[in-house]
Amino acid sequence: MARCVLLLAAMPVEETKVITASSASARIIAAGIVIAFCYFASSILVTLVIAVLLAYFLDPVVTWLENWHIPRALGSLIIVLLTLALLGMLGWMLVERMDQFSSDWPKYRAPLRSVSAEFEQGLENFESRVDEIEPEQTVGPRVYAVADPHPVRTALLGKLSSVYAFLFAATFMPFLVFFMLAAKRQVWHATMQLFPANKRTEVKDALADVTQVLRSYLMGTALVGLILVIASWLFFMALGLDFPFLTGLVSGLCNLIPYLGAVLAWLPPLFIGLRQYHGLTPYLGIFSVLTAFHIITANLLIPALVGWRVRLNALALTVSLLFWGWLWGALGLVVAIPITAVLKVICDHVDRWNPIGRWLSA
Repeated sequence: MARCVLLLAAMPVEETKVITASSASARIIAAGIVIAFCYFASSILVTLVIAVLLAYFLDPVVTWLENWHIPRALGSLIIVLLTLALLGMLGWMLVERMDQFSSDWPKYRAPLRSVSAEFEQGLENFESRVDEIEPEQTVGPRVYAVADPHPVRTALLGKLSSVYAFLFAATFMPFLVFFMLAAKRQVWHATMQLFPANKRTEVKDALADVTQVLRSYLMGTALVGLILVIASWLFFMALGLDFPFLTGLVSGLCNLIPYLGAVLAWLPPLFIGLRQYHGLTPYLGIFSVLTAFHIITANLLIPALVGWRVRLNALALTVSLLFWGWLWGALGLVVAIPITAVLKVICDHVDRWNPIGRWLSA
């Protein structure tokens, strides 16, 4: 009798363990499905995320026009058209610079060949020394096939999928941004209707915090990027470097990337300077100044203009960059911080997820 009582008492515990294990397995499977969906639907999701960020960035201007008694739909249309015109003008300037760079490509090809030849010679010397250490291993003669196709053609043929994804996003982006701006109140009201009446106040507070975080991040990042581009442009112009605006634009935007930006910002002036500089001193000066830009940006500008709202610790920031960069490539690095900041806000407003929010900001 006592044994039966013990068995009956033990059954609920075993059932609880089974239920707990099955719920954990279900969560892992669900997480895997979500990650797989984000990976295979990357072009659609990245387009939506960037459209949402642009809508948050342009919404204050549309609201300002609305305060001047301009209908919201008309104001949204005006702002989207002005943004497209600004981007088109900037793209035209870049195309002109790239066309000039393409015409000057033979001047840069010779230094690149010499650097490549020196690298290959050093590698062959290293291999010959290794062969001297292990003479019993014989290596046959190496045959190198050097092809010199047109660089623009090679880039286009090798990146057809990227070009298709870009055209796909560029086609739908203006319409998405316009509809998000023009139908902001309707979308907000429809979103509230998705939740029970007793939860709508909490959802409203969470969405307000998301709006404030994203808007602060976008405004601050845009201002920091503008400062970096102008500073890099003036620095390269003072050095007499070819294509100072194009080089400063690419280098300044690369400098915005956490951690990796300090190295990526070196590549454009290093590549452009191969034809002009033949000593080590100019490159040391360029590397020192760009590294100083990155340190000032990471420790002064971003904390003052961005970090006061996006409170993410260094570990969470690094993990988010690794994950979203692996999932979505270069665009993943761009949207990693705002996505993680939004997830933190959501965790702060859901009681059972509060520990995750505290960990992200610890």
